[in-house]
Amino acid sequence: MSAASDNFENKMVDWLLRGQAIGLAGASAAAGTGPTQVFVSLKAAADSDNAQGAEVSGGSYARVAVPCSLAAWAGTQGAGTTTASSGSSGTTSNNAAVTFPVPSAAWGQVVGFGVHDSAVGGIEMFYAPLGAPKTINNGDPAPSFAAGALTVQLDN
Repeated sequence: MSAASDNFENKMVDWLLRGQAIGLAGASAAAGTGPTQVFVSLKAAADSDNAQGAEVSGGSYARVAVPCSLAAWAGTQGAGTTTASSGSSGTTSNNAAVTFPVPSAAWGQVVGFGVHDSAVGGIEMFYAPLGAPKTINNGDPAPSFAAGALTVQLDN
């Protein structure tokens, strides 16, 4: 099995989440830049590579839009960076807090998060479990991921 090179991982992270041109020889104009935003979800059940776990619903819940930009997502060289990726980890993280609406009903136990291409439905591109499950009740403060808490890595 082959693995992606660090340089290719950097280009993919920068294109998909950081709003940069793909920068690959022979890439078409249509493939110039990636999405303008992605949407972070909360998961009530665990995901796998071939099946999405149940997403939180009701009680004012909505996915949170995060811009695809150098400012919003860190370069692969380290958390909080805002320049083109130059690291070797294939990993990025959020540069600012990602805050969900205040729950107006119990959302139950949250076990993970996902990153999607649309506000509803669409394709889940990345997913990860939380370090520890969190129960979210009616009237709790707005759930939030601090800067650097959402880590996304391209497998290599």
